[in-house]
Amino acid sequence: MLGMVKFRGATPNDVPALVELVQRAYRGDSSREGWTTEADLLEGQRADPEMVAEAIATGFVLVAEDERGVVGCCQLERRDGYVYFGMFAVDPRQQGNGLGRAVLEEAERRSRDEWGAGELRMTVIVQRDDLIAWYERRGFARTGELSPFPYGDERFGRPLRDDLRFETLTKKLG
Repeated sequence: MLGMVKFRGATPNDVPALVELVQRAYRGDSSREGWTTEADLLEGQRADPEMVAEAIATGFVLVAEDERGVVGCCQLERRDGYVYFGMFAVDPRQQGNGLGRAVLEEAERRSRDEWGAGELRMTVIVQRDDLIAWYERRGFARTGELSPFPYGDERFGRPLRDDLRFETLTKKLG
């Protein structure tokens, strides 16, 4: 059951908590507590302090927090004609209770109402069928537009397979 969650913009003071949240949500054994784990596809880091600090400095990072602290986040970056949605993470222990949906809805609201954006775009690893299906249930569409995984750049993790690619998903904001 989703408790009382507050949303706000991240500050540089949030960087350590955000790095830890993103890591816990996607990599290592702790990520297996939830369903968004990438631990079977990648090991190593998902984000580092420099990446998160840059996202805060150059765009907007939405933070969801409750009485325990930071429990969710996403990056919103204004681009030409749309908003890029990334770095989406929910504490694995909070997954499945509606928190991810609430973070996504707040990101959509801010993008549409505060920035006048008509579309959200994101990239998802194509092997993440369950995650893509979750986004499709929330109105996102697959585009078929593929881009390569940044093999050799360990800032994004160490791939455990050689066929990783990203697909762009889009959602019209109305």
